[in-house]
Parts: sequence; structure tokens; C-alpha cells
Amino acid sequence: MKLPKHYYSWTTFIGGTIALISLFMIVLLFLMSLVFGDNDNYSGLFTFIILPTIMFIGLAIMFIGILTRIRRKRQLPVEKELVFPVIDFNDSRQRFIVFIFAIGLSIFIVLSALGSYQAFHYTESNEFCGTLCHTVMEPEYTAYQGSAHARVQCVECHVGSGAGWYMRSKLSGLYQVYSVMVGAYPTPIPTPLHNLRPAQETCEKCHWPEKFYDRKYVVHKHYLADEESTEWDIGLVMKTGPSYRALGQIEGIHWHINSDVKIEYASTNSKRDTIVWVRYTNLKSGEVHIYKDDNKAVDDEQLALLEFRTMDCLDCHNRPSHDYKSPIRFFDDAMTAGKISRSLPDIKIAAMEILRNDFPTRDSAFSYIESELYDYYEMMYPEVLESDKQILDDAIMAIKEGYAQNIFPKMKVKWNAYPNYMGHLENDGCYRCHNNSFKSQSNRVISRECNLCHLIKEQGKPGEMEFATGKGFLEFVHPVDIKEKWKTVFCAECHKELY
Repeated sequence: MKLPKHYYSWTTFIGGTIALISLFMIVLLFLMSLVFGDNDNYSGLFTFIILPTIMFIGLAIMFIGILTRIRRKRQLPVEKELVFPVIDFNDSRQRFIVFIFAIGLSIFIVLSALGSYQAFHYTESNEFCGTLCHTVMEPEYTAYQGSAHARVQCVECHVGSGAGWYMRSKLSGLYQVYSVMVGAYPTPIPTPLHNLRPAQETCEKCHWPEKFYDRKYVVHKHYLADEESTEWDIGLVMKTGPSYRALGQIEGIHWHINSDVKIEYASTNSKRDTIVWVRYTNLKSGEVHIYKDDNKAVDDEQLALLEFRTMDCLDCHNRPSHDYKSPIRFFDDAMTAGKISRSLPDIKIAAMEILRNDFPTRDSAFSYIESELYDYYEMMYPEVLESDKQILDDAIMAIKEGYAQNIFPKMKVKWNAYPNYMGHLENDGCYRCHNNSFKSQSNRVISRECNLCHLIKEQGKPGEMEFATGKGFLEFVHPVDIKEKWKTVFCAECHKELY
């Protein structure tokens, strides 16, 4: 049996060959993924995106070849022109063409449906989001894997449900793919993402604000930069809600997202770290208070040009899955976990001096960390290299591990490039609004009183701890004597010099 003559051309043959080879490769890679496991992210890229695209290109070339042959045939002189084609299934040639077309179309529809389904799930996977553009997404993917949301799919926060946001994310993704291909992306990637879906449609699908009332007790272990790396602990009751859950959200940190309250603010820049105007609205009573910062005064014309935003979860929890720890934080965590021994004299002093530096690559950072620590102990404490070299090697490994998980030289990503506003040590965070400078016309003030957010129940060195009893609490004592300076100066003004 032969196909019609217009199927025979080099263009049709080349297009058909490309399509068939692509189809064969798709089926082969798909079967291999079923047999050997789908552990290679790039095989999914070829199976569900690249090869299907090539197959469709081949089919398009084949279709163009057929149309070209038909057009050329029509240009030849004919004795009689039929308006409609004559269909006769008694003709074995026509039956063969219909049979081939029906079988081919059925297979194509089934494979297209299966491929589209697999391609959809593949492009929604964490591996696709995090590893396909390895250099660009490595910081975010690394931090995400160590976060509390490591079991939450990327798309659940960055896309959410619904066709509208899905299409918007895919169209945005096309530009991102182009940026990666031509190297047109900035380093670091600017944040916050202003086109991110509202927290009410993502975060609150799991975290139901009305049902998270209870306060939380947390203990932080810190180590001073002295010869013994002296431990200093502080235990806090975080006032996320009221004293008793039955009271609802009438007070506490999460009062900011009380459904009866609306908080709006305006910032002078896209990072939202310099806030100059705040409006409080009680949705039940209609009470409104507008606060302006006396130290950052803006006139009405300037204010009208600023971005106004309604406060939600992400204004404080702005790094819910991509938090980059400062050297002090990841060093303290490693020492608490026992990866760095306090028996090493001056280990925190030496490590912090090294980690103050910026490095062009991770390898150069690792080489510098190792050589500098060896040189330091060879000069200052040679007995460590003689008797405790393994302990020093473990410390070096832990410092490298902390660096690799939190600092990414190629993308210029680290803790101060992406500040975490849930706190006030490394940046102004809470103090962006709670700074005693915001006042209303009725002289109401947004207070910076520490006890608004937490109560200190214990603090001090192990064995010399100071404890509060009952409902009492302690006044903060700075581990290093700075008099009462901590009451008048924001923490970050001093602490940012330590990082």
C-alpha cells in the first residue's frame, strides 16, 4: 500500500524522521525512568519538555511539506476540478489512509495527554524549581531544604491554586528562562517579590490565624567571642497571642493580622525596610489612627508616590523558607549541636574574623578558612595541633558546612542581602515601626517596649542563671557590659558590625 503522492517529499520525510526519532526517545526515557527511578532532573527536562517540543517541530515541518506538495499540484493544469473530495471506502487505498490517520491520531492524542500531564507535574516539582537553573536557584533551594517548609511544594506558596495564577506564573517563568539563558539576571535577585500571591491565599491555607493563639517558650544559646566561648542563654515567652487562648487575638504579636484590625503602611523603598507612614483601622468600631515617623518626615506629595501595603504574615515572616543565617547564628548553632567544641580556645574569635571577609568563590572561602585557622592555632596555641587536631578539623568542617548552606558568593547571597525581619538583632526588623518615633495626631505612639513581644524568664551563664518566678519576668541584661545603651540604641546599630 502506498500513501498519496503529496506525502513524498524531502521536507515531509525530514519532518517525519525528526518526529519519529523524538517519539522513540521520549518513550525510551520514560520507560527508563520507570525501571531505574526518576532521580535525574535533567532527564525529566528532556522527556517532558525538550523532546516533545522537537517532536512538534518535526510534525510542523512534515505538515509544511505536505501543504507545499498540495499547492504545487494545484498549480498544475487539470481537466476537471472537484469541489468536494470523493470518499469511497470500497477503495482499498482510501481505507488504508483513513486507517493510518485514525490510528496515528489516536496514539498522538493519548501520548499528548499523558505527556502534558507529566510535563505539568514535572514543571510544578521542587526539583524543577530548584535545580534546573542551578546557579541562580542554588541559594533558595539550599535554604528551602533546611527550612520548616521543606515538605511544602514550592508552587503552593509561589503559585497557589487556580488557573489565573498558574498562567501568570508560567508567563513570568518564560522571562526568567530567557534571563538565565542570556545571563540577564541581577545578583542577588531583588526581594521582596512584589507579584507574590497574598499571604491570605497561601500561608493561611495551612496557618489559620484565628486558631494560633498560644504563647511559645523558646531558649536561645549564645556564645561570647572570648577565649572560652562563654555560653550565655536566654529563655523567652514569645507573646504570639494573649495570656489565655480564650481571649482570641486581642493582644500579642499576631494581633497585627487580627481579622478585626487592618494595618497599612508605606515604605520609601522596594525592600520595605524604611517605613514612614502607618495607618491603624479598627474594622468593627471604625476607629482610625495615622502614625508618622518624626525622624523620617515626608510631605503629602512624596507620600502619594510611595507604595501602600496592607500588613500580612510576610511583613514579619519575610524569609519563611529561604532564611540565610549570619556567621554568628550558624556558628552558635554548630557549637550547640556539638559540631564545634568549646575546648578550642578563641575558636569563635578566630572564626568571626575569617567570616567577616567576602570571597569570590566557595572554594576560595573554604581554602581561606582552613589555612587561616591552622595558621592561627599554630601561632597562638600550637599544643592544639599536637593534641587536638581532630577537634580543630571537626570545627573547620562545621564552619565550612555553615558557610555552604548560608553564603553563596556567585549570586552574592548572604544574610544581609536578604535580611530576616522576624526579630531585631541583625537589622531593624520590628523596629521599623516599633521605635517610639511613630506618633499620631492624638499623641499615640507605636512603642518599642520589649515586653510587647516577649517576656524574659531566664538569662545568664549556665550555673549562674537568673530566673523569674510565677508571672514575673526579668529585665534584659546584656552579656557584655554596655551600661544602659541597649535601651536607647537599636540592637542592629552595634550587632551589624559583628557580622
